[in-house]
Amino acid sequence: MLRTWGTLCDVTSVGWNLPDVVAMSVPCIFSSAGRSFSLPCPAAGLLCCRLLGPSSAIRRNMSSKRQMDHLERTANNYRQNALYPAQVCGIINESETVKRLRLAVHPDFSFKAGQWVDFFIPGVEKVGGFSMCSSPGLLQREGVVELAVKYTKHPPAHWVHTMCTVGSQVAMRVGGDFFFDPSPSDPSVDLLLVAGGVGINPLFSILLHTTDLLQLNHASGGRDYNIGSAHLCYSAKNTQELLFKSSIIEACREFPDKFSCDLHVTQQSTDVDSHLQPFINRGRITEEELQAHVDPQRTLCFLCGPPPMIEAFSKTLVDLGLPKDRILFEKWW
Repeated sequence: MLRTWGTLCDVTSVGWNLPDVVAMSVPCIFSSAGRSFSLPCPAAGLLCCRLLGPSSAIRRNMSSKRQMDHLERTANNYRQNALYPAQVCGIINESETVKRLRLAVHPDFSFKAGQWVDFFIPGVEKVGGFSMCSSPGLLQREGVVELAVKYTKHPPAHWVHTMCTVGSQVAMRVGGDFFFDPSPSDPSVDLLLVAGGVGINPLFSILLHTTDLLQLNHASGGRDYNIGSAHLCYSAKNTQELLFKSSIIEACREFPDKFSCDLHVTQQSTDVDSHLQPFINRGRITEEELQAHVDPQRTLCFLCGPPPMIEAFSKTLVDLGLPKDRILFEKWW
């Protein structure tokens, strides 16, 4: 059963003077039976996502000592024109350092799996940049999106962890060139998803979207989408910081012929729970793992994580024969 919160989200009543805000009231609906949460988050901001290739702009951003904010880093990225009000419907602790938000949004709000939002908070000057970690399908079914935000002192993330409550009102604008949005007529591809830390957020959105497409295919007898396989390589400090691990493992078990994963922990000091052991590797993601899932003709790779990790894996994938135009990445700062 859906639970409807009594408060409505109206940006005109919370002190915004934003000309491009869609000033409409949005009922906040939260489904306790809905799909598991998701969200993204970069602590200090998000660097522009681009196809791997020559880019002096990326090199300049990487070498600059001045800390740029999210809007500066993503100035050249695609953005929707509309800014939509949203209301927080649910908050859970995904880990000791990451909070997961569920937000009710306007019916016209839309996004593609892997994209992020500009996150506007009343009274906070800085604009946040957080990736959706839920699927477009959840938005269609329940009218909500989800974000997972890691604690930092960066004002938007700090607000999420110290001041945000159920009922808090914000505004969001969708952007980003890093997404997976196949059409039914597209040829199938095999996805290789490589994540470090909270870089899992947009990749989890892509994984959930692929799950939704597989379920649509099953319902239609395979007539809707040409879905290949998906393999996730995901590294974090310890199992507690492996976000969404239960949902990831559940997807692999539901579609064993389509999904697989290698979960890595680099600083695990305790024993790994028995139910996780078949999926957990100690140490970093290796070149051999990537090579096992690279087919230059079929593989489409999405990378998201700290810049050094992305640069190293991008070079490795090119060395393994994967064309540059089949490597997409997003760097979190």
